[in-house]
Amino acid sequence: MAPHWEGLNEFLSVAEHGSFTQAANKLDITVVSVSRRVASLEAYLGVKLFHRTTRKVSLTDEGELYYQRCRPLLAALVDAEQTITQSQALPSGLVRVTAPVNFGEQYIAPLLAPFLTAYPQVSIDLHLTNRRVDLTDTGTDVAIRIGHLPDSSLKAKRLGSRQLTICASPGYLATHGSPDSPSALSRHTCLVGSNEHWHYQSSGKIRTLTVSGKLRCNSGVALLDAAKHGLGLAQLPHYYVQAALANGELVEVLTDYRVDDEGIWALYPSGRQLQPKVAAWLEFLADHLPDQQLRTSTSASMGAR
Repeated sequence: MAPHWEGLNEFLSVAEHGSFTQAANKLDITVVSVSRRVASLEAYLGVKLFHRTTRKVSLTDEGELYYQRCRPLLAALVDAEQTITQSQALPSGLVRVTAPVNFGEQYIAPLLAPFLTAYPQVSIDLHLTNRRVDLTDTGTDVAIRIGHLPDSSLKAKRLGSRQLTICASPGYLATHGSPDSPSALSRHTCLVGSNEHWHYQSSGKIRTLTVSGKLRCNSGVALLDAAKHGLGLAQLPHYYVQAALANGELVEVLTDYRVDDEGIWALYPSGRQLQPKVAAWLEFLADHLPDQQLRTSTSASMGAR
């Protein structure tokens, strides 16, 4: 049979407040109206939903069962109404964003002006750091992350992808030779980021090895400079090394062992609905990040993100 909605809101309000008077105040209607609609609902169901005395109102066994079943239905209806209403609302307010330093400077920062022009009621607080920021503790709305995502309660939207590669200067390779396999890296000086574990692909599987060298730094820019000066092999995102590869300052090695593309993600807290300002920012990122360029010109390092 078709659902019977009449009196349901009044019933739930009385059940939650334990009082017809308080329910009437909450709903901004008269006590008589609340009582009449609950009585109509009881007549329709053919059961008593409340024990009524001059001092208190309590649920009957049937009323308790009906309340437990109906409460999530009404919550879902309220949520649906709010979702539709907010989808029509103009995005406004502050969006707090965090991203890796170099990626943020090169790809996120150039999007700020067109986004803020398109959404004049929105403001952005962009924090660039290679540290993994806790979104809940810092009140961050969106975090840009690259690579494998650990299990969490956060929601993730894939924005694009990047590749992994290893490179060195022609001078370094002329002096030390070019490694012909990942195992040969143990005989070379490697420029290490914040993670000394480099990844490569062999026989269709992603494998890991530990590298070492004279320089360790969590700055991709510093590692790039060191590589160009012949201090060792580096594993860096291509948006660091693209120009150096193009002009011959660096040479890619171990091309047969490149790992598959890493994902570029926008993470945001889970919830029943997304604020219009955050939804607008996520949609803008997905529409404007140059994913094809990221895929074809990215060679990533674990630790230079």
